[in-house]
Amino acid sequence: MTSQVSSPAEQADGAVVGEQRRAAGTKDVRRLDRVIIRFAGDSGDGMQLTGDRFTSETASFGNDLSTLPNFPAEIRAPAGTLPGVSSFQLHFADHDILTPGDAPNVLVAMNPAALKANVGDLPRGAEIIVNTDEFTKRAMQKVGYDASPLEDGSLDGYHLHPVPLTTLTVEALKEFDLSRKEAERSKNMFALGLLSWMYHRPTEGTEKFLRTKFARKPEIAAANIAAFRAGWNFGETTEDFAVSYEVAPASKAFPVGTYRNISGNLALAYGLVAASRQADLPLFLGSYPITPASDILHELSKHKNFGVRTFQAEDEIAGIGAALGAAFGGSLAVTTTSGPGVALKSETIGLAVSLELPLVVVDIQRGGPSTGLPTKTEQADLLQAMYGRNGEAPVPVVAPCTPADCFDAALEATRIALTYRTPVFLLSDGYLANGSEPWRIPDLDELPDLSVQFAQGPNHTTADGTEVFWPYKRDPRTLARPWAIPGTPGLEHRVGGIEKQDGTGNISYDPANHDFMVRTRQAKVDGIEVPDVEVDDPSGARTLVLGWGSTYGPITAAVRRLRAAGESIAQAHLRHLNPFPKNLGAVLERYDKVVIPEMNLGQLATLVRAKYLVDAHSYNQVNGMPFKAEQLAAALKEAIDG
Repeated sequence: MTSQVSSPAEQADGAVVGEQRRAAGTKDVRRLDRVIIRFAGDSGDGMQLTGDRFTSETASFGNDLSTLPNFPAEIRAPAGTLPGVSSFQLHFADHDILTPGDAPNVLVAMNPAALKANVGDLPRGAEIIVNTDEFTKRAMQKVGYDASPLEDGSLDGYHLHPVPLTTLTVEALKEFDLSRKEAERSKNMFALGLLSWMYHRPTEGTEKFLRTKFARKPEIAAANIAAFRAGWNFGETTEDFAVSYEVAPASKAFPVGTYRNISGNLALAYGLVAASRQADLPLFLGSYPITPASDILHELSKHKNFGVRTFQAEDEIAGIGAALGAAFGGSLAVTTTSGPGVALKSETIGLAVSLELPLVVVDIQRGGPSTGLPTKTEQADLLQAMYGRNGEAPVPVVAPCTPADCFDAALEATRIALTYRTPVFLLSDGYLANGSEPWRIPDLDELPDLSVQFAQGPNHTTADGTEVFWPYKRDPRTLARPWAIPGTPGLEHRVGGIEKQDGTGNISYDPANHDFMVRTRQAKVDGIEVPDVEVDDPSGARTLVLGWGSTYGPITAAVRRLRAAGESIAQAHLRHLNPFPKNLGAVLERYDKVVIPEMNLGQLATLVRAKYLVDAHSYNQVNGMPFKAEQLAAALKEAIDG
């Protein structure tokens, strides 16, 4: 879904239309600057699809937005149970926002389990829309309700809207040749139509989507569209919803350009395709499906027209082995996985370090250890990426900070891999991978030149004057070895995991040579050119909050809250975690206190303390969910005052 940022004149025209609509309607329309909505139901109720569609229409309208999908790890958890609840939270606004929001203003609960699992997150005065048809005695008992929460007064602090969504949907679809069970499946579209009316969302995109999705089943497409329209009409005509709301486009938040809503995994896939084009290399992905990385494999498999080859291997080891072979053959090689897969790939990553071939290892982090929490987010693979291999096997590490930033991070990881002939870790996580936000589609001339030069012939002259090819003769600036395509006459050379002799690449057990090669590989990584870390410090603060990866949004939102309250605090965020930016030590020395929030038990803090001898303070959370801005703001205020 793309949208062009409108001009001030067009925005004024839109305001006039809004005033005319209010004048013509019979219900009150209130303007809001932001809204947080959470759709929640059983894992089979289509809450992720409902949230995706509301998000797409919100993006096309021009609001800034941030989303948080949250779903069970089980493919189909027991219906009506708390472990089976699936939710989708969307925060949209008329200004720049950074997080999916701390607490929903509106909860759509499709059953008792959805209500019980989510009502604790709601502030007093929030609106709750419940599907009363599902509040049967058995369904309520299943989640521990002794009496109906719709009638016992426990929801008196909220604006409760009891709606028989299932009954209304079935009634709206009675003209279609559908069984009751088939008709009930469209209740999520009824709910989407109702919320679309409440917040004046566009409808054309959703109807077009439904026609396309069910193109082979036109009766189903028509039924879903009818349910969607019925939900809209219900909002327009019922007495229970006396107010609808408008959230204006966030025109001042975006530079002029063409935008689309994008998730982190989709942005990362697009970034890899763009990188392969900028490098003029075919893209090869060797992968094994694993949550939450599988969407990258799915997306890249659609782009054969851009020279992309995807290989779904039989396991993680085969996936990276094929990718490393493709790198040897001259492709831009990528493997995608999550933490458990990194453990299996570690030996081959070490082989890539020894071979000194470019390889991008994408780790979409999730809750661990072991299988852990497959659908929940975490940042606990940093030390694994840094040190999770035998021997001295240094690997550069890059981490995106927002869903849209995954595009640029893919380009940066590729730049490092190709320039320095090394495997590179790209550490995203489940929050970024599944979350979404508006992304400005860049012009081609904004993308970096990633072109590479393969070895063409001999590069060394022996003492007797013979010209030969040395596969480990290095570029004096980058310490990268030449990249020779197999089959090129005169460039025959050995590859393998046994230590190589400097220059010649012959097998070597010489102690002095091994010491030299180990130090050289480390020096190559240490010498990678990365931008200096930028510090946001408008008032000469004494406390610095340092983050990495997906904590960027919550940290920045918390910092904004503190500054609005008159507090002085500085902020810096790391994209490059190995090597660190060269100015990081000097930055840390300027502050009396350094606080590092992480979704782990202090892994970046451990690295910072070890390297810079700074008494960095950790603030940690490992509950499978991103930080809340209010929670971080309170912790940072304590650090400032302490």
